[in-house]
Amino acid sequence: MTFMGVPGDADQSPVGTIGRVTVSIPADGPGEVLVPVRGGSEAFAAWADQPIARHTLVMVVEHTSARSVVVVPFPES
Repeated sequence: MTFMGVPGDADQSPVGTIGRVTVSIPADGPGEVLVPVRGGSEAFAAWADQPIARHTLVMVVEHTSARSVVVVPFPES
């Protein structure tokens, strides 16, 4: 899910997308999330302020590098 009507390069950003945790995100390191981008799904290293279990739905809130994102549980708790 992406936001419609966002012009330019924003269409390539995973920010605002809903994904699923594929590797649990620990408190002290990255896990992994699968998010829809560019017409497919891509895996990103994922960081969060709290541990997040595998299979949890998350929203990407920041794109920190080409392959890393910051996520929050969705809906945010």
